[in-house]
This record gives sequence, structure tokens and C-alpha cells, in this order.
Amino acid sequence: MRTIKLLGILCISVMLLFSCNRSEGEGGTGAVQGYVMLINHPDDDYTLPADTTVAAKTDVFIVYGDDDFYGDDVETDDNGFYKFKYLTKGNYTVFTYSTLPSGERIPVTASVTIGKGETGHVDTLYIHSGKAYGTSILKGKVYALYFHNSTYRGQGWAYEHRVYIRNLGDAYHFDDVRVGLDGVFAFQKLQPGDYEVFTFTETENEIPYPMIDTISIENIGEIIEMEPDTTFIVRIQV
Repeated sequence: MRTIKLLGILCISVMLLFSCNRSEGEGGTGAVQGYVMLINHPDDDYTLPADTTVAAKTDVFIVYGDDDFYGDDVETDDNGFYKFKYLTKGNYTVFTYSTLPSGERIPVTASVTIGKGETGHVDTLYIHSGKAYGTSILKGKVYALYFHNSTYRGQGWAYEHRVYIRNLGDAYHFDDVRVGLDGVFAFQKLQPGDYEVFTFTETENEIPYPMIDTISIENIGEIIEMEPDTTFIVRIQV
């Protein structure tokens, strides 16, 4: 009887340990929601009175706990409203992007903590409009090796695969594009500076991990093509 009792206590302790250490993310009954408002600047002149409207069709991202990369993204509706569903209890950060007078895009963030089954209401995110003043273009390519249940299925240009770009040293990307039929991706209207371009590949166990390349743009008006030997070669499960 004593052995059974000890085993029962051990099992309960293990269950409590795992439940206490459960990380933020999907798989719960909670939600995080809020609104994004757009501050318009007539003719891109930031000295004129600003008109605030709803930011419809705007991408909003969510970070689970202390993760280094966002876990999911949604698009605001016609009222500027967004909602992330099926979340476990914990701490979350949401962000979207605003355009500075210089044309630089920066993240606008807000944090919220939710309990089990709760809906967290995030403070309204305000973003600015304005054209990007940089004119440089960065081009590259992504090639894919396709697998199904670890069995090789073929290869070719990674059409529709997603590629991201961020300022060197930043935690989050400020833009993303999809690869074209010819394997080419392009980021436009970039200003001089140092950037990290990255995409994701998969291990044999289908675990995604980033492939990153650092690019420097020195002048306005450049068209920079990544070297052929830096073409991203990714493994994709189909």
C-alpha cells in the first residue's frame, strides 16, 4: 500500500510539474484581441493635421511568451479589429508596423497576460502611413527539396515559399515576400543599411529552423542580387 501511495504522489507531482511549465501558444481556450488605427498624413507631409481611421487589411503578429520569433499572424478586418484564438494562459506580445517620416518601418508593440479561458484586450495600436523613401532593391532565390514522410519527392524552385527581412540586430522582421515561379524573391524600397534576410527550412523530423544571410546596402538606388552560392536551399515536407 505504501508503494502504491508513493507512486500516486509521484504521478501527481509529475503532472503538476508539466502543467506548471506549459508554455504559451496554441492549444487552449483563451484569446487575444484588439484594434489597429491608422494615422494618415496628407501627401506624406507629417507637419499637416493627421486624420485617424481604422487600419483595415493590416497584418498583426503575436509572440508567444519569450519566443524570438512570432507564432502566428492575422489580418485586421474592415473595422481594424483582429483576434488570436485558442491560446493557453500566459504572456503574449502583439505587434504591427508603422512608417516613420524617413520611410523606415518600425514595430509597434503591446503586451497582455491572459488566464485559462480568458480573452485579453490589447491597447489600441496606432500606426502611421507614409511612403518608403528608399529606392534600393534586394533580390535572391530559394530552391526546394521536397519530402513526404522522409521520402524524397523531387526538387525545384520554392514557389510561394516565404522569405523575411529585418534590420541587423532587430528581433522581428519588417517585411516578408513570397518566392515567384522562377524562384526569385525581391525586397523593394530599401534604405542604405545592414539587413538580415532569412527563410525557414525543416529538419528530417519536420522541425523548422531559420537560414539567415546578412546583406549591406551602401547607396540609394542600388539593385543588389544575392550571389548564386548564397541561394537558399530549403527542405520542405509535402
